[in-house]
Formats: sequence, structure tokens, C-alpha cells
Amino acid sequence: MRRLRLAGILVGLLVTTLALLPVQLFAMRFRPKLAARVPMWWQRVAARLLGLKVRIEGAPATDRPLLLVSNHVSWVDIVTLGSLLPVSFIAKSEVGGWPVVKWLARLQRSVFIDRTRRTATASANSAIAARLAADEALVLFAEGTTGDGVAVLPFRSALVGAARDAGGADTPILVQPVAIVYLGFQGLPIGRLRMSEIAWHGDMDLAPHLVGLIDIGAIDAVVAFGTPIVFGPDSDRKAVTARAEAEVRALVRSVRARGLRNVPVTTASPDAAILSGAESG
Repeated sequence: MRRLRLAGILVGLLVTTLALLPVQLFAMRFRPKLAARVPMWWQRVAARLLGLKVRIEGAPATDRPLLLVSNHVSWVDIVTLGSLLPVSFIAKSEVGGWPVVKWLARLQRSVFIDRTRRTATASANSAIAARLAADEALVLFAEGTTGDGVAVLPFRSALVGAARDAGGADTPILVQPVAIVYLGFQGLPIGRLRMSEIAWHGDMDLAPHLVGLIDIGAIDAVVAFGTPIVFGPDSDRKAVTARAEAEVRALVRSVRARGLRNVPVTTASPDAAILSGAESG
């Protein structure tokens, strides 16, 4: 059954990729707004195949440009958040060298950054600023790495500073804190001992972790959108980052405190009005 399920998921993703690939290649060249939406359709199929169910709390900001600043638990975060609204991700440069993943990341229109080279910071900031200035929504996993699924690591402020360049002389941009929390497997709460089955960190290999997650078959997650922070030309990036970090920590605590009790869990698709607003920018 394990092999059949894995084969079914791979076939499903392959068929979806082949169907959407020509659409995305065309959109990336001629229709930028459509190119932002096509990956969302792919992520929704991936979420359904993985058994991923997402409860949405709050709402994504409808104004653009928008930088979503989130905690980072696992590679699953890409599917969890990417299935909800049209976004592109700010990814570390290593992802650009992973087989298959690098190809999918480019189709997702990810912005690759090299955190190990100071000389690459300026070009990364320029790329991020250009995308934000085009009224797009970008996701920054501000911890700079994945955590253990329980604690939120300190946020890094360097890349948040790119938002200032996108705002221009008079136009501020929005930085919205986002908390991603995984609460249950097959409708049962996840304890600390099982958190490593969803959290992907340290020296974990991707393939075994992926197979283990497929075996679970059903994952309950929450994406909580916080209060947008206006980031103007005169704003202090460290202060904005600290404020976003504090809110993400508070959202994670709140979600965990309430857990799965008496709260309906819906499939990974936001309310139509929320999505419409998120795409209107």
C-alpha cells in the first residue's frame, strides 16, 4: 500500500505538472499575473494528494506590494502556504541546485538568495525589491532555516530591508506576519515526539522524510495571518522585523493553545472572498 500510495502521488503530480507546464511557461513570458496563479493550482493538487488540510485564521492583506514574513517548519510549508494564495518564495540558493526541486522552484518564480556571500546581498535585495515594486506578494521565511516545529527561531532582518527599496520615496509597502503551525496527524494532536515527522531540519534527507509524510496520509495545519505592518522609507528594518517576529510567536502560541478542539478543519482553499481580495492586487 505504501508503494501504491507513493506511486499514485507521483503520477498525480506528474500529470498535473505536464498539464500546467505549457500554461506556466507562456504566462511567465507574457502574462505575469497568470504566472503568479498557476503555481497555486499545482500546490492545491499537491495538498490534496498529501492529505494536507489547512485551517485559515485571519486573512491575507489585499494591498500590494506585500511581503509575507513567516516561520519555517518544513518543506511542506511551500505547499501549505502556496495552496492558499498566489505567492512567490524567497529561497536559499542551495534549493536552486536540488534535482527536480530546483525546476519546480523556478516555475514557482522563486527568488534565490545566497546567504553565505555578502556580495550577493545587493543583487538579492534588488531582485526582491523589483518583484515587490511590481505589486507582487513574496514570502520570506525569516528564520533563515527550518526549525523543530515547536520553537520559533530569531528572525533575520537583512532581507526585510529590501522592502524599503520597493516602496519608493513616498509609497510604503506592507509586511504581514504569518504563522504556520502543524497540529495533527489523521485528526489526532501531534506531540513533541512526533513533531520530527513533519519538521524537516538539521541533516534530514528529503526523500525519506517525504516518504514518511506520505505514510501519514493526513496532516492538519493552521496558517494564521497577523496584522500588516506599514513599512515606509523611514522605517527601521530591525524594528519591523522584531515586531513581525513577536507577532508570529504570539500567533503560534495562540494556535497551539486552542489546538484541534472543537474547531472544524477545511481543505487547503481559502474563502472565495479572501482569495479574490488576495489576487486583486
